[in-house]
Amino acid sequence: MQHDQARPALESTPAAIPFRWRDVRLATGLVLGLFLLTHFGNHALGLISLEAMEKGRGWFNLLWRNPLGTVLLYGALLIHFLMALQALYRRRTLRMPWREATQLLLGLSLPFLVISHVVATRVEWSLTGWASGYPEVIRNLWIRAPEIGLRQSIALVVAWLHGCLGIFFWLRAKTWFSRYALLLYTGAILVPVLALLGFVSAGKEIARAPDQFGPAMRVASSAAETLANINTGLYASFAALIAGTLAARVVRRTLLQSQRVRIIYPNNQIVSVPLGFSVLEASRIAGIPHISVCGGRGRCSTCRVRVVGGEEGQPPPSGQERGTLARIKAGPDVRLACQFRPVHDVAVVPILSTSRNGLTSLVRGGRAQGQEREIAVLFCDLRGFTSLAERHLPFDTVFILNRYFEMVGECVENAGGHIDKFIGDGALALFGLKTTSQEAAKQAIDAALRIRAGLTALNRQYASEFEKPLQIAMSLHAGPAIVGEMGYGQATSLTAVGDTINAASRLEGLAKDLDVELVISQDVAVRAGLDLSSRERRTIPLRGRAAPIDSWIIPEVSELAR
Repeated sequence: MQHDQARPALESTPAAIPFRWRDVRLATGLVLGLFLLTHFGNHALGLISLEAMEKGRGWFNLLWRNPLGTVLLYGALLIHFLMALQALYRRRTLRMPWREATQLLLGLSLPFLVISHVVATRVEWSLTGWASGYPEVIRNLWIRAPEIGLRQSIALVVAWLHGCLGIFFWLRAKTWFSRYALLLYTGAILVPVLALLGFVSAGKEIARAPDQFGPAMRVASSAAETLANINTGLYASFAALIAGTLAARVVRRTLLQSQRVRIIYPNNQIVSVPLGFSVLEASRIAGIPHISVCGGRGRCSTCRVRVVGGEEGQPPPSGQERGTLARIKAGPDVRLACQFRPVHDVAVVPILSTSRNGLTSLVRGGRAQGQEREIAVLFCDLRGFTSLAERHLPFDTVFILNRYFEMVGECVENAGGHIDKFIGDGALALFGLKTTSQEAAKQAIDAALRIRAGLTALNRQYASEFEKPLQIAMSLHAGPAIVGEMGYGQATSLTAVGDTINAASRLEGLAKDLDVELVISQDVAVRAGLDLSSRERRTIPLRGRAAPIDSWIIPEVSELAR
């Protein structure tokens, strides 16, 4: 207890907004991505004609061949490459998920694929004064040296794949990504395909009439020698930078080899790593399954660990790590494994990767890992069902419950929702798994109206079985939640967790306490565009939740249809 008092919880410390070099890397990557998109779009005009490509080149040059565009493009290229080398150097291990490894290898190979093309189209113009247009470039790549044309086509695909992987790593944690993923994937495939088809179409057009597009450009032998020397120099420079980075890694590893830190996992599994390694890197080196949805970039908290020993004297969380931990209201003994680099022996327990064996294998696939989504939630529960069950035989009670569950399930599915689970005589339904949050709120309200109408029909059909009609209590709430496959073995199912679910459950309990049919939160009403100004409104503090919830009290659900 004394230790907890000496070190306040992370959520009580306001997180500053740190300067993050990864944001600079992202910005430079987006500049390069915009260049690729416009360049490939220009290529795709070849599907129309070579003349269309030339007209498009005028707009392309207007954007990228002016002094500002040139500085922006080549500045972004240099900074992005240097920061990639910095990231490569900072890695304590080259073991990584295949997507990260693919992006890294594609990025490092790209300069060697495009240097000759850049020199031929940019440097050659400054030496000869002859600006190469599309006819000349395509004549060279399609007729004179098709092997170079093939290499440039490969470079096109490599550059685009590298950029797409980077954008995927950036966007995959966004709440809206899953809704637009198919559209983004389609665009990612169409852009390079159309560019390559445009290049092929233009090449065939020149091959049919090679003299129609002017004489071939001849480069003086002195200029050709200079261009060859520039090519060689650039190849050597980039190779030296990469080799130097790898050599620096070896030197650092040698210097730190004598300074080792032991990281102790559950079941007394011990991993010894050089000083400076992160806990996540130690897990990867030892082959210990350790979830890291964002790839170890500190953009999520899935790799977090609880420090159970050796916490004293460890480096404090960085601004980035502190901000992430504050968002999830982590305790003082929780650290991000990808950011925590212990300076002496430490014992940790991975929070999201433990099972009955102490460690579990990674669950592959996006939905299985869970995604944050904006959803609407409906809780419904029968009121007074316990006394009803006491007056009926067990099998009769089961029959009545099954009819009730059938009715609720059909109402929810017909409204566009998903039944999460049945709990006793209650049910939890989710809306917005494949729609917008506004549509989800409308679907949830529609489901509540359907359930009330269904219960009326059920009471009428089985009136002889009930001393008094069945009554229901419902709640509607909306907000962010983690949606994914959860459970164990055959009990695994699609479900949702988070504060939104907990709040909805407590609102349903409030409906019971107030003896009303529905409590609907302000979040749902606003998203559905529902005017409830004439209804009773309450600001409700909920146990275990800091912020109260503004809610509307609806004695009878049928009132919403009026």
